[in-house]
Amino acid sequence: MNLPNKLTVLRVLMIPFFVVFMLTDLGGEYGKYIALAIFVIASLTDLLDGKIARKRNLVTNFGKFMDPLADKLLVCSALICLVEMRRLAAWIVIVIIAREFIISGFRLIASDNGVVIAASYWGKFKTTFQMIMIILLILDLGESFAAVETAVIWIALILTVVSLVDYLVKNKGILLEGDI
Repeated sequence: MNLPNKLTVLRVLMIPFFVVFMLTDLGGEYGKYIALAIFVIASLTDLLDGKIARKRNLVTNFGKFMDPLADKLLVCSALICLVEMRRLAAWIVIVIIAREFIISGFRLIASDNGVVIAASYWGKFKTTFQMIMIILLILDLGESFAAVETAVIWIALILTVVSLVDYLVKNKGILLEGDI
């Protein structure tokens, strides 16, 4: 197993630890900071594994499948934890997770037609704002930052919808040609 794939597996293995520190008192008063550190490190492995894979020509089928899955598992786990902690509305998480399912299904149809759909800039902006949102909500900086948190949540939500529409519009031919 090459280094990028090991980083992807590491990211998946970090998720249960992240969830434990988010939802239990295991870390005491530092639990949320431990969870935050795990989340940030896991997020950075995503950047790192992609750069290494492309730079060293280590792109594998395992990586193509597991890297986006690991990302979705990490983000969805964080979002669900934030709902449990009453830091984020469930309907927002449903919209974000639904978008991920729709795009994953769409990519499967494209793959069946021999087409690889690359991440768009809208998708990258969406991911960036979702990560910022998660970090801010984990930190829970209090009422003085509530407006910032709310703004970032709305930006992340809007980018989630915009990136979905962008994928569908740019690739509607694939969906229409696929066996449905």
